[in-house]
Amino acid sequence: MEIHESLNVGMTTNKAKPVHEVRLGFIKAAVWRNETESGVRYNVTFSRLYKDNDQWKSTESFGRDDLLLLAKVADQTHSWICSQNQESYDTTKAPSSRSSDAR
Repeated sequence: MEIHESLNVGMTTNKAKPVHEVRLGFIKAAVWRNETESGVRYNVTFSRLYKDNDQWKSTESFGRDDLLLLAKVADQTHSWICSQNQESYDTTKAPSSRSSDAR
């Protein structure tokens, strides 16, 4: 461990950060933006926060009692991604889909 830490001394890390997070209780979703040839795609990672002695940690393992809250976090995350995709769609398309000879 000491060797690993000493290797990082003086080095700056450009660790990517999520573009959005959703958290309910100890369950958290992190949304990651990825530029692709087809446009923007979002990926999501889920984690559960817990305290080990005095230190906060996270895990990607969920128990039975976490699942309903995980589903709610996933639902809110899905809604956020859909709203981002809608905003992107709105800015790349014509303002109105109605024809000019509307009656």
